[in-house]
Amino acid sequence: MSDIAAHPEVIHAVDGHDDGHAGSHGTSTGLSNNKLAMWLFLGSECLLFGGLISTYMLYRGRNGTGPGPDALWDIPLTSISSFVLLMSSLTMVLAVSHAHQGNDRKTQIWLSVTALLGATFVGAQVYEFTSFYHEGLGYTTSLFSSSFYTLTGFHGVHVSVGIIMLMALVAMIGKDKIPGNKAESVELIGLYWHFVDVVWIVIFTLVYLIPA
Repeated sequence: MSDIAAHPEVIHAVDGHDDGHAGSHGTSTGLSNNKLAMWLFLGSECLLFGGLISTYMLYRGRNGTGPGPDALWDIPLTSISSFVLLMSSLTMVLAVSHAHQGNDRKTQIWLSVTALLGATFVGAQVYEFTSFYHEGLGYTTSLFSSSFYTLTGFHGVHVSVGIIMLMALVAMIGKDKIPGNKAESVELIGLYWHFVDVVWIVIFTLVYLIPA
């Protein structure tokens, strides 16, 4: 008994309190290495999107002979698809919550719903791009079109990558193939997904709601 009292970490291990970071190492910031790496990655993505947004704001009035925003934007459609994407943040929160509770089935359900909402957003974006192209706005039509397609298309690629990660996570949870802490893995994908949603709020406001 005295040996156990002299080593409180033994009691800690027996009680099973690993603070939710089993299989991951902490850092001086209080975050696990995985979370710190994700935050650093998202920080670099902020710089990248910042550059793309700045380029669009610089070129958005340079339509040349091609159509401009006033002749193209379908605000109701884009608003609906934006709402769908924002709702996916809520379903992602539910997935993370159930992951921390250890409920794999509900975690898979909400991850799948999140992926479905993201796919709906991407589908609406593809429809929008196709419509713009048929109305005469190609990628090389003007500086405006090039910066617009680059910015929004790059964001769409990020959403698509997120969908792939979500579905891969669903499959890995089903096969119990996730190494380390399962809840943390879901949370890391959640951080990426929330970042993509926040970036779209900025893009939607600057591109669609603020006139050139």
